[in-house]
Amino acid sequence: MGLGDVYLGAPVATPLDPRHRLVTTKYNPARTWTAENSVGIGGSYLCVYGMEGPGGYQFVGRTLQMWNRYRQTREFTKPWLLRFFDQIRFYEVSAEELQRIRREFPRGRYPLKIEETEFCLGDYRDFLARERQSIDAFTAVRNSAFEQELQRWVESGQMHFDSGLSVEAETADTTEAGLAVESPVAGNIWQILVQPGDKVSLGDTVCILESMKMEIEVNATESGVVKKFFVSRGKPWRLDR
Repeated sequence: MGLGDVYLGAPVATPLDPRHRLVTTKYNPARTWTAENSVGIGGSYLCVYGMEGPGGYQFVGRTLQMWNRYRQTREFTKPWLLRFFDQIRFYEVSAEELQRIRREFPRGRYPLKIEETEFCLGDYRDFLARERQSIDAFTAVRNSAFEQELQRWVESGQMHFDSGLSVEAETADTTEAGLAVESPVAGNIWQILVQPGDKVSLGDTVCILESMKMEIEVNATESGVVKKFFVSRGKPWRLDR
């Protein structure tokens, strides 16, 4: 369906047959690191991560390179492997075989099976019409299962995340003697690097946020002594803190 997404050469694909389409959620919060060549599904779309980086798709497998930073080969006439509207198939290999493929493929020593074909929109629409009853039945079951899962999240309190902060913390007066360190963005507390009583200098990192798939440092705006925290690790830090 597309190529590139937010990663170099990363395909965004979905099965041609609607009865083969899985639907799932993304991680929240997203990962700050994802291994290169990971295969994931987010919503109804599959993506292969072309490089290391953050991400939120649910993992379903691993594969060979989508991006070749080394050289041109028969498959890599460009640095990216795929083109728009390419159709891809996966097959199972052992972990050892995958490691070998990843070593050899960027060097042109592992040939892929590539076939030229045509996609006829008219034929595809005929297929959808012919299989409509079966497709609708599958979609109804899938949607029902997803709605049941959403209801379990609601009942367990996972639908709307509660930071769990105490009333005292929520209403604490940060204008008391001292200087409040404010968050530059909204995010989750990933790491707290100092403790009450620690001395900090101007520019020292006091904690690290996870926000928008990135690690963001929160730094001291002047030298002093840490007096108190109004947030804790794993909890959200809003802009109005």
